[in-house]
Amino acid sequence: MRARIRDRNIFLIDAAIFQLGLAYGISISLVGLFLDARGMSKHDIGTLAVWFALGIVALSLPMGGLIRRFSARATLIACLAGYAATVTAFPFIPSFAGIAAVRFLDGAFSVGVWVSCETILLSRADDENKAFVTSLYAVSLALGYVLGPLAAKLVVGAITMQYAFVLSGVIASLAALMVLLRLDPDVPHEDAPAPGAPGTPAEAGAAPAAEATAWSLLWRIKTSCFATFSYGYFQASVVLFLPLYLIESKQISADRTIIIPAFFAAGMLLFSNVAGRIGDRRGHLLVMRVLGAIGTLMILGFVFLDAYGPMCVAVFIAGATLASISPVSLALQGVVTARRDLSRGNAIYNAFYASGMLLGPYVSARIFDARGGVAMLYHLAALWVGFVVFTIVFYRDDPAVGRYLPAAGPR
Repeated sequence: MRARIRDRNIFLIDAAIFQLGLAYGISISLVGLFLDARGMSKHDIGTLAVWFALGIVALSLPMGGLIRRFSARATLIACLAGYAATVTAFPFIPSFAGIAAVRFLDGAFSVGVWVSCETILLSRADDENKAFVTSLYAVSLALGYVLGPLAAKLVVGAITMQYAFVLSGVIASLAALMVLLRLDPDVPHEDAPAPGAPGTPAEAGAAPAAEATAWSLLWRIKTSCFATFSYGYFQASVVLFLPLYLIESKQISADRTIIIPAFFAAGMLLFSNVAGRIGDRRGHLLVMRVLGAIGTLMILGFVFLDAYGPMCVAVFIAGATLASISPVSLALQGVVTARRDLSRGNAIYNAFYASGMLLGPYVSARIFDARGGVAMLYHLAALWVGFVVFTIVFYRDDPAVGRYLPAAGPR
């Protein structure tokens, strides 16, 4: 691994995102149950998730400019500290409005962490190793998600649910301190386009292409944006409502649903690096298409499986496929985006992720309330079918297609 990744800062980012994933894993596994225990309806829970996504939306697009102004390193430190404060405060806020405000800030600080980390990673990773690097990033995050629910179960059993959120805040604070003390300043990223990106000068010494417009940048990364939208929509919905669906429709006890997210994250943990390696060699978009098709079948499995064990297997495979799409889509976005545009591209990419998180819980809550959990799962499966079709229509968006279709030209 050291031979492929020579920059120690990449490993520091992975360590920081592992700590954040651990904090996320603790809080996410409990938030739906905590709010339900407070007497909130599914509609209220979905609405609070919308406020979280609104925080992501509010900061995602401006994040590119903030990173250019203050640096990705400084932004990362500030946002990690901000997340630590909000997740600690969350269980002690008495009113719905106050919880909504905290969830909004939670989302705002979270997207700041994501865009900063992704900008640092993509600017430091070699072009031929981008999916390998982003998959290690995803593995680090997933490992935190795996251990987080297990830690939450222990804390809830030993003390109270409230103090599990405090533990999340402490862990995020330690991540901020590590970045402050160990991470190097940002590398320059406005001097040249990323290798292989559209508009890259064909000859050494040629003048760099002009900065891409927002529309041209969006069109270039549209398949990655659809992927991250779909994943945000799906993830935000199932985290909140799959445990409730299992309790109500499958008669699985609440204490057993706490560790369901761990199975999802374990699938991502074990397979995302494999998916990344295949994506670097065979094409990122092709890999995403296959993963999306398999993951769709697993969502349908949630409907037809009744026993707890097989359901956990289906959740594990869904994580191995659908969650692995995330780092591969990020790698594709990094490959086709000029280095000078990375922070802007990451901001747009995360805006689509936020849009999915914004719409997913709201729509899913309404479908769950009106039609039940089965209808909710069917509509999630339909979303992924749409993504698979999209990747077939725009298959040439991946530069790797030229390795296998020599005659391919612009559409």
